[in-house]
Amino acid sequence: KAQFIKVFAIVVYTAVGVEALASNKSSVSKGDLSSRRDVLSSCVTSFGLAAFAPHALAASSSSLDADKAKIVAGYKRLTYLLDHWDEETTVCKTGNDNPYLGCDRTPEKVMSYLGFKSMEDPLFRADKTLIRLQSLVPAKDADVYQDAIDIWMEKSEEGNGLAFISSWGEANPGGGKDRVALFIERSRNDVIESRDVLATAIRILNLKVD
Repeated sequence: KAQFIKVFAIVVYTAVGVEALASNKSSVSKGDLSSRRDVLSSCVTSFGLAAFAPHALAASSSSLDADKAKIVAGYKRLTYLLDHWDEETTVCKTGNDNPYLGCDRTPEKVMSYLGFKSMEDPLFRADKTLIRLQSLVPAKDADVYQDAIDIWMEKSEEGNGLAFISSWGEANPGGGKDRVALFIERSRNDVIESRDVLATAIRILNLKVD
């Protein structure tokens, strides 16, 4: 960084010095002087862009790597949720001395795994993550990848919505634990399709899943 500042200062100082000398020469026309200034200005600008470009590219690459990691992590989390569905969507209360305490189905984990409960979740705004990675998609897979983004937006929202409805299944008139379980199971189909979308993205982007 210090070396860059020194070199850039030399370029600017040289440019200013040359312009000053040129302006003192009566033989130099205004048109020539203007042309020299344009050339020098262009050189300084080009130097600055060339110097900063690697830093911008590095930052962009780092951001894309982070997005790739989010997609892989989200895929693995949804796979875990589906493999442990009953366990993850059931909460058992403790205190056997109370006959009213027991196990209940809960949709909280579904909403959480889909990225709708925390900004720290890898699938939070996953549609935006997938869109940012779209620049890495081969032309031959562009349509399939775009379809995957559209399906993700539809199925993740639908799965989250069904899980939310499930949370009110027992409180609504005519509701009960069976209604809660019904909507949780319906949301499972959306989670499956959402997981499959991420699998498609991982395949197209050639990402590794440990």
